[in-house]
Amino acid sequence: MTWSIVAHDPGTGAFAVAVTTCAFAVGASCPFVRSGVGAVSTQATTNRYLGPAVLDALARGLTPRLAIESALCGDDGKDLRQIHVIDRLGRHALWTGGLCFEWAGGASAPHVGVAGNTLVGPDVVEHTLARFQADPAAPLAERMVGALMAGQRAGGDARGKQSAALRLITGEDFPDIDLRVDDHPEPLDELARLLAVWRRDRAPGLRLAPSRANPSGVTDLDVLDAGRIAGGQGRRPRRESVWR
Repeated sequence: MTWSIVAHDPGTGAFAVAVTTCAFAVGASCPFVRSGVGAVSTQATTNRYLGPAVLDALARGLTPRLAIESALCGDDGKDLRQIHVIDRLGRHALWTGGLCFEWAGGASAPHVGVAGNTLVGPDVVEHTLARFQADPAAPLAERMVGALMAGQRAGGDARGKQSAALRLITGEDFPDIDLRVDDHPEPLDELARLLAVWRRDRAPGLRLAPSRANPSGVTDLDVLDAGRIAGGQGRRPRRESVWR
């Protein structure tokens, strides 16, 4: 099951995975990202332990192919797996086990890779990749979702549609974007809607949030309450903090 796109933006350093499938809650098992290291999707008969193992290997300096090989060496089910990765140099590697359901395979270009299994055919990954490459000036997250939509128009998962997810990380320890559509008749349309809500409601607040550079985040109450006041909610209460 599943097809996905993994990408790296060399301008911002962001890594992202977008994935969709005819199965429940794909975002709980397939996408993995790590700041400064890489992006991985582990799919087909999914082994979630492979994602962190590949990222650990990349962090040690292994190439994407060697990182996948090192993760798979202890997996007796490796022929059931499909896993692909992009690293900080834009290199892509893909493993497709011989027991993955057809159509199974992938395509790649510098800083981006697409892979899938149980697809209607190779047009799905080819259209996904072509759409991603067609609009390099667009934000990475929107390019990822738009790419999967192009793959869906080419036929997508041979069994149908159910879930989708998008995970994107830049310079922090946690994803900037972590969106999941677990069960929906049009999961990519819903993922696009959620991304638009994220742009409107969540993205503006990221500059105020705790970060590596500023572990407490912005704490100036005038700055924090400006949005509340503009929205007619008023200032937050001022009272003594207490232990219990």
